[in-house]
Amino acid sequence: MDLLNAFVALSNFVLVPAIAYGSQLALGALGVTMIYGILRFSNFAHGDTMAFGTMATILITWWFQGMGLHLGVLPTALLALPFGIAACMVLLLFTDRAVYRFYRAQKAKPVILVIVSIGVMFVLNGLVRFIIGPGDQRFADGARFIISARDFKEATGLDEGLAIKSTQGITVITAVIVVAALFWFLNRTRTGKSMRAYSDNEDLALLSGINPDRVVMVTWLIVAGLATIAGVLYGLDKSFKPFTYFQLLLPIFASAIVGGLGSPLGAIAGGFVIAFSEVFITYAWKKVLGYLLPENLEPSGLVQLLSTDYKFAVSFVILLIVLLFRPTGLFRGKAV
Repeated sequence: MDLLNAFVALSNFVLVPAIAYGSQLALGALGVTMIYGILRFSNFAHGDTMAFGTMATILITWWFQGMGLHLGVLPTALLALPFGIAACMVLLLFTDRAVYRFYRAQKAKPVILVIVSIGVMFVLNGLVRFIIGPGDQRFADGARFIISARDFKEATGLDEGLAIKSTQGITVITAVIVVAALFWFLNRTRTGKSMRAYSDNEDLALLSGINPDRVVMVTWLIVAGLATIAGVLYGLDKSFKPFTYFQLLLPIFASAIVGGLGSPLGAIAGGFVIAFSEVFITYAWKKVLGYLLPENLEPSGLVQLLSTDYKFAVSFVILLIVLLFRPTGLFRGKAV
């Protein structure tokens, strides 16, 4: 019985949150790795792109809620999500035409594009704060739990209750659908194959008649969708605050680099590596160990390696280790 209670406690506070967080990071890292693999630069504005798409979704969600539109047990944000994606697509296409296209035409070095993306990042950050404000914005509605801790305790008779939030279930299901659709698109459609060819060898792809402007446009459209979906799922699961999305840039880049920058499969794996590492290291293991150890060996302290305030430090350390010892990542992406 104690073993089951320990497993439920571990699932409740570590496994389920890490799977949901890993799904969010994986979607964010997919956007970063696609830009790096196809446009060949590290987009430091990606976190604030997520914030912009999420902000647009929130504004539409509030409008729908004001009109009485809702999805019952599901969050109204899912109804507003396509509009948020469309707004983010318009933003990225405008940014590419107004900013990045000039530097691509000049054959600028990747480091120049990185610096330019930092400038875009600050502009987007200020724009989002100006429109929606710098504070926390909660926009989740509908049913809160798939299963509550109380219902789980009553059904099983265990001392520990397992609570699975609706947003966690939605996150995982949505991530699976989006990733499956993306891989189908890249591997089965003519446009997707053109993008892969352009990523592998730009000169050969151009000789084959592939239109580079079309590849760039489709890449930005896909990245807008991935960024908005990742941002909305994160905001539903936690809350929306513009500065938080700026901070998310570190674990997202760490996920992409750990998995192998330029490798979509690596971005997914890296997202879960970073998520589980952050949650495992910052979790207080006292309750789980209390069930597993004899009474005389039960810990008196929290048994927490790092405070949750330092969870982004975990991403930084993992990123540093990967860059030092395996810069191509787990799935041998392009060397950083």
